[in-house]
Amino acid sequence: MQSPIPVSARVERPAALATVSPTPGAGRWRRRQARSALFWSLALILLLCSIALIAPVIAPYSPNAQLDIVGLKGQTPSMAHPFGTDRFSRDVLSRVLYGARISLSVATLAVLLSATIGTAYGVTAGYVGGRVDTVLMRLLDAFLAIPRVLLLVAVLSLWSPVPLGVLIAVIGLTGWFEVSRLVRAEVLSVKHREYVTAAHALGAPSLRLVWRHVLPNVLAPVLVAAALGVGNVIILEAGLSYLGIGARVPTASWGSIFFDGSDAFEATWWVALFPGLAIVITVLAFNTLGDALRDLLDPQQLPSATAPRTE
Repeated sequence: MQSPIPVSARVERPAALATVSPTPGAGRWRRRQARSALFWSLALILLLCSIALIAPVIAPYSPNAQLDIVGLKGQTPSMAHPFGTDRFSRDVLSRVLYGARISLSVATLAVLLSATIGTAYGVTAGYVGGRVDTVLMRLLDAFLAIPRVLLLVAVLSLWSPVPLGVLIAVIGLTGWFEVSRLVRAEVLSVKHREYVTAAHALGAPSLRLVWRHVLPNVLAPVLVAAALGVGNVIILEAGLSYLGIGARVPTASWGSIFFDGSDAFEATWWVALFPGLAIVITVLAFNTLGDALRDLLDPQQLPSATAPRTE
């Protein structure tokens, strides 16, 4: 019989390799930071949406009004025109205010469409499983193999000019691929949990089971993806307008205004600067909102406030 190993001969794990759980204070601090980011991003987004809604009231001029084609052509920012005028003597401030309505509405409606389609597709593939899941995923792989920007340019080039409804539909119908993958992964995890199995054993219909038990548990990542998607679509719409296949001319969107000022940026820098700042601020607000929602809705992103420390 072998003698026990002496205490002095035991190999102690180095302190650097010891597993230390996050402290409760760190968890509370990160949650407080996430709540603060959520509050300020929501406040900024609500402010931008309010400005877009009351643009006809607060805009000093009509967005397409040529005030004085000779005297006010390309005027620098002043008290009368805080954002200056463009080469057609249109007030840039009024165009930026009205452009918020187009850019925000296109982004919001397109993301709602893509989130709805992606959620339905992912739930169907993940819950049904089997051959249906295999076929749907291979079809999704084929969609993902096509670059989105090239697909948008090819489709939207068929219309000249592009109707706003077509622009929203095409952007929404090409933006649900990643959402469906995310939802499918969540459904595969949720459908094998105990409460779903118990509801299925009690004879709950599949449609009711999905609606009451599966879908509510996969909406958190969809909300995060939607918040981040709005910022991406705003940039995408601006890029399409810059290429001349976005919002219908002379409709004012941030992308089309930026396009008007980019040709002569050195002479009329203010025409491209202010819509560019509006795009940056709005995208930053939605990206911050998405990050805050991810931290608050996903418990794995934040350390537990009650987790004990393991030495």
